[in-house]
Amino acid sequence: MRKTITLFDMDGTLTEARQAFDKDLFPALSKLSSVSDIGIVSGSDYNYIVEQMHFLMHSSSLRYMTHIFPCNGTKHYTPPEHSAGDFKLTYEVNMRDEIGEDCFKELMKLILKQQVAYSSKLPSLSGHFVDYRNSMINWCPIGRNASQQQRDEFVQWDTSFNFRGVELLYLTTFGTIEDNNIEIKLGGDTSFDIYPKGWDKTHCLRHLTDYDSIYFVGDRCGPGGNDKELYEKLQPNNSFATVNPSNTAKIVEKIISKINGNQS
Repeated sequence: MRKTITLFDMDGTLTEARQAFDKDLFPALSKLSSVSDIGIVSGSDYNYIVEQMHFLMHSSSLRYMTHIFPCNGTKHYTPPEHSAGDFKLTYEVNMRDEIGEDCFKELMKLILKQQVAYSSKLPSLSGHFVDYRNSMINWCPIGRNASQQQRDEFVQWDTSFNFRGVELLYLTTFGTIEDNNIEIKLGGDTSFDIYPKGWDKTHCLRHLTDYDSIYFVGDRCGPGGNDKELYEKLQPNNSFATVNPSNTAKIVEKIISKINGNQS
């Protein structure tokens, strides 16, 4: 039998943005688990994935066949081996080692300068604007401590003025970014993910060499989105763009049919 894994983005795919796992998806994922392992590959760090995916990771049988790939797969947590076990960190890389301390400091100064420049223009502010995750930097202009109401206000404002799209293009003009092969992507609905070039979500594939087939479902598959590279890597037949968890459930049914057809 062919060994298969299906990878999922988290925010916008398995959950609404920064919300808990949509349990309406559980029946579809449970059915999928009979023919495929499951992987969660997110720009978020492990603590955020645990917070949002707690039901799947700790309250269901799926935990024994679910791989966790935080920070675009630059970290890998393998499934528990028994009921008393937990997910085990088996791989991680360090951004500061990759780009050097001087470049890292210049990058941080650039982000903080932009944060100050835009603070008076943003619809609201909370706290925790910059989150260093060892293998990437997440910059959230309104702050990761924002309430859902503040997030919704920012999304509406960002949609109206294309703030993140314009800022993304502007940041790429800086020598700190261009000369050091730094990648910037839109992260979720409110932030930017910043990391060394090549450390996008295709990074997770290096952990999956034992699999014969790999599928992927994500919602940010277009230009500037942090699902784009992995989506395109597995095209034309093994990647799918979704718009929300409900749509993801329908896509899972298609993947199950494809897997069964390949194994028949």
